[in-house]
Amino acid sequence: MGVTRRIIFPTIRLILWAIIAAALVKIAFAGADVSTVDNSLQPTGAIVEPTVEVATGTVTNAVTVQASVTSDAAVVVRATLAGTVSKLLAADGAAVAAGTPVLEIRQETPQDPIVKTNPETGEVTTTERKPKVVIETVKAPVAGTLSLPTLKDQVVSVGDEVGKVAPGTLSVTGTLTPDQQYRLVGAPTQAAVTLNGGPAPFDCTGLRVGAAPSTGAEPDITVAASTSGTVTCAIPAGVTAFPGLGASVEITNGTAADVVVVPITAVQGTVQKGNVWVVAADGSNEKRPVGLGLTDGENVQITEGLVAGDTILEFIPVPGGAGKPVDCSLNYDPAVCGG
Repeated sequence: MGVTRRIIFPTIRLILWAIIAAALVKIAFAGADVSTVDNSLQPTGAIVEPTVEVATGTVTNAVTVQASVTSDAAVVVRATLAGTVSKLLAADGAAVAAGTPVLEIRQETPQDPIVKTNPETGEVTTTERKPKVVIETVKAPVAGTLSLPTLKDQVVSVGDEVGKVAPGTLSVTGTLTPDQQYRLVGAPTQAAVTLNGGPAPFDCTGLRVGAAPSTGAEPDITVAASTSGTVTCAIPAGVTAFPGLGASVEITNGTAADVVVVPITAVQGTVQKGNVWVVAADGSNEKRPVGLGLTDGENVQITEGLVAGDTILEFIPVPGGAGKPVDCSLNYDPAVCGG
């Protein structure tokens, strides 16, 4: 160890100092090499547009809508005759069945007197006639609890509201997005309902799909873009539910088996007609119109324009974007994606 410290280490230090001194002399008299070399990265790959091969499969158009339980609106009882209420046949707050008499309306129409002239004497006699009387019985339109604010001897006209019947039944109501409303064109009349924290799923009947109710106020563009309709169905008797309870409604609007299907990201348009970009053998692609059928939200049925084995772009090309694809499921643009 003493030899290493006394001889080897000092020798190494001398050699290093000599190398440094030589380098400094070279820089002082010859100058440093400041030339540059272009070492920038060069592209070694190419952009390849994702493609997908057209295949066959099964598409089930099942739409799940978030909804809530609501009380069915009271049904108005209207006067069917112009006249005076002569009798109240049911009490306010009474439970009535459909067709139960609620009240009577009496209509009196004066009649001209009968005038006779004696041909021999010329004497004129006038006989008064009693008014023509028509009595109409107004009945409850549905079963439920009657609200009857109308009073005896009250004068009413045809169509006036004389009472209401609260049916005491419940429905499930939810809102639809434009996409869901398109998928529910020609929907069935029943759906499967699951109540939050409630009984096992059950079928509700009388399914109705309609436009979103108008409030008469200025439309909210944000809301209008996300909500375009409503879906309602009746909760059957015997199912325990409460107004305000959350629910989900699953509507199956058709199934197509062993049909030509493609991802929805590959199709411009969502209903009836659309476009896809078919890839040729040389790698080029061209737009081709296709017919659209059922969709499950991920794949869509192609009714015409493609056959199994065709190759198409997986994403719709951006116009003017040098073939760069756009994923309509992530960044939806109606101008690009259609629908």
